[in-house]
This record gives sequence, C-alpha cells and structure tokens, in this order.
Amino acid sequence: MTRNVASSFPTKRLKRVVELRRSRVNGNKECRQYVGLENIEPWTGKHISNSVVIDRTVISSLSNAFERGDVLFGKLRPYLAKAWVAEFPGWASTEFLVLKPVEVLARFLRYVCLWRNFIDKVDASTFGSKMPRADWGCIGNISIPVPGWREQRAVADFLDRETARIDELITAKEHVLELLSEKRQSVLTHAVTRGLDPSVTMRDSDVSWLGEIPAHWETRKIARLFRERDQRGEPNLPLLEVSINAGVKLREFSGDRIESTAADFNTYKVARRWDIVFNKMRMWQGAVGVAPEDGLVSPDYVVAAPVGSMSAGYAGLLFRTDAFSVECARRSHGIVWDRLRLYWDGFRDIEVSLPSPQEQAAIVAYVNRQTAKLDRLTNSAEKTVDLLKERRSTLIAAVVSGQIETKALP
Repeated sequence: MTRNVASSFPTKRLKRVVELRRSRVNGNKECRQYVGLENIEPWTGKHISNSVVIDRTVISSLSNAFERGDVLFGKLRPYLAKAWVAEFPGWASTEFLVLKPVEVLARFLRYVCLWRNFIDKVDASTFGSKMPRADWGCIGNISIPVPGWREQRAVADFLDRETARIDELITAKEHVLELLSEKRQSVLTHAVTRGLDPSVTMRDSDVSWLGEIPAHWETRKIARLFRERDQRGEPNLPLLEVSINAGVKLREFSGDRIESTAADFNTYKVARRWDIVFNKMRMWQGAVGVAPEDGLVSPDYVVAAPVGSMSAGYAGLLFRTDAFSVECARRSHGIVWDRLRLYWDGFRDIEVSLPSPQEQAAIVAYVNRQTAKLDRLTNSAEKTVDLLKERRSTLIAAVVSGQIETKALP
C-alpha cells in the first residue's frame, strides 16, 4: 500500500545533502551515552533509553561519535527502519550510519529514513543472508525528496503532530493487549493450580513453586508421569517447532524452501501426538507445548511422552504458567542468562500438582473456553494496532513524498 510512491518534491542523492560522520571524540576523559540498535524503536524513530554512559577509552575503537542534531540510521537489517535524530552527543554502534544534515532538516530526514520507499531501496542493496547490511556506497546514492526549508519544516511539524496522535492510540491499544495477556495468564494459573471450585479446602503442597493446592489433589514428580522419548529415523514426518507464544505447531516454510540445517531429518527427534515438547534453551521463557500430531523436532529439543495419569492437555497448560517457567529457570544450567538450558534430568525432578483425570478434563475445557474469549479480544486489538501502524506508514509516505500538501491538511 505504501510502496513505490514517487516524490513530487525535487530530489537529490542523499550524499549531496548530508555528511557521513566518522569522527572520534578527542580527550580520553570524555564520557558519553552509548546508543545501540536496540535503543531505537523500529519504524517510529523513538529512542529507548538505557542510561548507560561509557568511557571513550573502552568504546572508542568500537563506536562512532555523534553530535546533537545528527541523524542515526541503522544499516544492519535496514528493513527494521531504525532512524533517530540525536537529542544529545554520544557514542553510536558502528551498525549505525551517523549523518550530519547539511542541506536537509534533521527532523525531515528522519521521516525520509522511515519512508517505506527509502527502506525498500536500502534493503534491496544489502549483502549477507543471516545479518543483512547495507553500505554507505549504496545508501548515499539513493535519491530522496528535498523540498525547500520552509516545506521541510512544515512536513516535519505536521508529521510530528499527527504521528504523535497515532502513537497515543497505538500505546492505548498495546496497554489493552498487556492487560489481556495478564488476564489470560491469571485465568490459566488459577485454574491449573487452584482448581475451579472456589469453596474447596486448600493445603500447603510442600512444593515451593506451587504453594497451596486443593486438599484432595496429589503431587508427583514429572519422572512418574512422563518418560523421555529419544526416537529418530523417521525423516518423512512433518516438521514441528516450539514457539514461546504458540506452543508446538507445524513448521512453516516459504514455498518449497527448506533450510540446509534441516537437510538430514534422520537426526531429528520424533514427537508423537500428545507428547510434550520443549526447547531446552527457552524452557524458562515458556517454550513448551503439546505436539498436535506425529512429527519431527530439533535434536536440541526434549520430548516427553505421557506414561502416568496426567493428561497432555492439562500438562500443556501447567507447563506454560509463569510460576512453572520460574522453576524451570532455577533448575537450568548455563553461565549466560539467555543461554540457560533445562535438560531432562532437571525437568524430570520437578514436582507438579495432580488433580483427578475428571478435574483435569474440566480444567482444560474451562481454560480453553475462557482463553478463546480473550483471544478474540486480543485479535481485534492486534488488528487495530496493525491498521494504526499502516496508517502511520501511509501518512509518512504521502507527506514526505509531497503527494499531499501539509497546508491543505487539518
């Protein structure tokens, strides 16, 4: 919708209206705030503060200096559209191009850098498959709209005002999404750890992560309810993957393309329908679910086959609670937090609550009904956010390219 919009403004190559700054700050004692790609929000040009100040003697060889009023543009994975007008002098990741405006207003240039047409042209020039980058040689030769100073200021003022209004609506909807997510987790956790009868007598489970459970419920170690399945050699089964948000689902590919890493499916583990599957490196984040059908999963996943009286449906809910994820993190191994691994030996020793089979079925049915309602509300809010973001992108495209005169707009 916003692609291939030609500009009705005069155009110049980017390198004709800016200077590429490659400077270092003089003086070993100077300290500045560091800005990395993670500190710039995609498609909005907003700075996400990290409040980190780094001594230049430590970072100077890894960063470029920028000054207030410079425009930083992310050349790594440029499709993320990370562009920011510097509000203070600092150090920037070398994955940014630091542009000093010369014949263009910085605020106007930021919107040009967030224009879909510009991003598409930059993205088309990238090299590298896993970490695509663009270089200044290509980016600097891209023609951009360059109206007069007065028009640039009018465009920037208008877009500042109108995108702020859209962003307020997006923020409000995203807050609704957060509340719906919290409600979903609350419904799930209460049902699988407290049951559905509010009048039932509770007792201490003697399991720290569980706390109190209904007095008539039992507790069991996972080792008594599941066994590890390490079966291989069925390469014709469909591929499954584990998602933090969606649990276990069929793996999707673009057309007939299959990654080279998946070439030898004989090494992949077999997961049978109703097996529990989790990603060892992401179990502490909730990367676990129930296999919807027989399939293949990564050799680095763990597959647990039910052998006791806990249903796969109930287990799939219990294992996705925040409290269970915290317990998994406690039992995981690794020296770096985001690389913690939970192995079968750690998983099997976790003690869990065990209602009767009838209660498990009732809990699963109740949670499915309640989450279906919440999912409908979530989908509606997500669609609204997507429409607002598209409206933002369309507005920037129309105004920056001169298709609509800002003075003609309210």
